[in-house]
Amino acid sequence: MRVLGIDPGTAITGYGVIEARTGRAPQLVECGVIKTLPRDPLPERLRLIHDELLGLIDRLAPESVVVEGVFAARNVRSALVLGHARGAILLAAALRGVPVTEYSPAIVKQTVVGRGAALKPQVGFMVAQLLRLKSAPRPADAADGVAIALTHLLRTAPKSIAPFLGRHG
Repeated sequence: MRVLGIDPGTAITGYGVIEARTGRAPQLVECGVIKTLPRDPLPERLRLIHDELLGLIDRLAPESVVVEGVFAARNVRSALVLGHARGAILLAAALRGVPVTEYSPAIVKQTVVGRGAALKPQVGFMVAQLLRLKSAPRPADAADGVAIALTHLLRTAPKSIAPFLGRHG
């Protein structure tokens, strides 16, 4: 199973692709960020995110796209803008016929770190530990994308990958 995890944002969208095959440890295929320019109009930023994700989906052929879900934001405008970014992401996956799953930030942190209130450095550290990487993916938004993909694998195929991640069941 190849999973594309996405940490949505209009300035920086983090992504990570993990592949898990039966009898083998999950592997990080690729991770990175899609950056937009703050001075560009929102429609242009959304187009860039959408187009870049279409390219990633075409090139990396994930079987599933996993997006960090909506969280309760104090700033209504920020939440609305984030919703636009999520819409561009969901549309890209739908256009390519790739199923989408969503997990809340707290579920991602709980699954990867063991605490729903974990901080970004803790998430990055645990991603590196679980995937046996020398260091956490950088920047933190890329590590978050990987954590989101890892969450999906741990929640959908826990018994097949748990032995490789040092987890039991």
